[in-house]
This record gives sequence, structure tokens and C-alpha cells, in this order.
Amino acid sequence: MNAIISASELEGALAGENPPVLLDVRWQLSVAKAAGEPPFDGRAEYEAGHIPGAVYVDLDRELAGPPGERGRHPLPDVAQFGAAMRRAGVSAATPVVVYDGGQGWAAARAWWMLRWTGHPDVRVLDGGLPSWQEQLSVEVPTPAEGDFEPVPAPADLLDADDAAALARAGVLLDARAGERYRGEVEPIDRIGGHIPGAVSAPTTENVGADGRFLPAEELRARFKALGAGDGTEVGVYCGSGVSGAHEVLALAVAGVPAALYVGSWSEWSSDPSRPVAVGPDPQ
Repeated sequence: MNAIISASELEGALAGENPPVLLDVRWQLSVAKAAGEPPFDGRAEYEAGHIPGAVYVDLDRELAGPPGERGRHPLPDVAQFGAAMRRAGVSAATPVVVYDGGQGWAAARAWWMLRWTGHPDVRVLDGGLPSWQEQLSVEVPTPAEGDFEPVPAPADLLDADDAAALARAGVLLDARAGERYRGEVEPIDRIGGHIPGAVSAPTTENVGADGRFLPAEELRARFKALGAGDGTEVGVYCGSGVSGAHEVLALAVAGVPAALYVGSWSEWSSDPSRPVAVGPDPQ
């Protein structure tokens, strides 16, 4: 099953016999506080207009736990996540489609969380809300309680030690911007640089100017050139496990399975005992 769905395909699915549950996960990494501006409010954006029937999901509160030693967006309590998904109407036998404001990162985090915990049919709206050309709604639905019970898959998840080992034995992709990977700038975390052995693979290069994923063949070629493919074990990390989920999604589109280090650089860099590499060389 393809991990993404086009707006036209979604329109057809919503009119079908088993329409998907729609989750709106609008979110963005905000540096507004530093600029003295109010932070991005995903719920307000949702209430101003969303795809009819969509339920809002809060990334910071429902797809992540409180920030701390495990990173800025650590895994939430699995039971609490399951309860949030059931409140949103998610059931095991019902397909789910997730979208955000167009960047794709937040939707990918929801996709990854549901896939990691065992939901068999989850897709991301390619291009997000901007790709939806039909009328929006301001009506906030009250879905029937779902029955989804999350069962995590350990093989899809990396911790810091796993990531360090994979950078040596397989391929560990760093989904952040190249300048953060190289350690030239670090606007958020304690120190810049990357996990020794990790390969720079900015997730922004997985999409075109319209925010939609590149064709699967192009993505497959890109990841193969980075060493990911042909049976190689692949892992991904980013700043806090959000844009990294988008890279895992791009890899899925390309047909390459990959695990996610959710703690990512925000966890790794918080521990002074862990090594840090700088510059363009993985080592």
C-alpha cells in the first residue's frame, strides 16, 4: 500500500463505502518567541477551516510526551496515545488519512506513530491542505469512539545507542538542514554537529517546489546514492523526531524500510558524554 494519497484520491475515498478517518495535524516549528510574535496555533488554524469531517490532533500534546532528557518531542505514553486516537475515531479496520498545513512533517509524525503502533492502513495527504481544492468546513465533528489499541513495533524504533551502532553498521540519515548537520549553525540545541558516521540527507530535498513528494523512482535513486537501499539497514534522525518521520515516509514511498531515532539530536546533544562530529564528513 502506498504511504501517501493525492487530493483527488482522497476525495474518492471519502465518497466510498469505507471512508477514512481524517486527522488534521497542523503544526510548525516556531521561533516566534524569540521574535516576540505569538506562537503558531494549529487548533485555531483548524477551526478557521479544515477538510470536512477532519478531527484536530495536537502534535505537542498527543503525538509527543513532555520535553526533557529524551528530547523535545519524545514518545508519548502509549496508552495515552491510544486513547487520543480512539477519541479521534481511529479504529483498526478503518483507514486513516493524515494531513497538515503543507510541510508534511507533522502529518508524517502522526503517520509514523500509527504505523509504529500497528495500524495497518495509514496514509498522508501529499501536499497537505494546500492540495485540497474543495470547500473547507468550520464544523467541528464529534466522531464515534474508535477501537484502536496501539501495539508498538520495537524494530521500527531506535534509541541513542542503536543510532550510534547503525551509523557504523548500516546507514543513519540526518534529515536536518545541511548547515545544522555540519555544525555551522544551531538555533535550538546545546551544540551543533551530527552523530559520527551519519550521512546528511535534508528532508527538504525529498519534495518538489509544490511540497509534494518526488516520484518514487527519484526518491529511490536519491537514497541509493546516499547508501540506503539494496537490503542495507537504514535509520533516520533529525532535531526532535518530526522531520525525521517525514524522511522515513519518503523512504517508504521509495520502498525502503527505515527506523526512526525519535530522541534525535535534541536528545543526543543534551548528553555531553556523547561524541559530536562537525563538517561535511560523516566521521
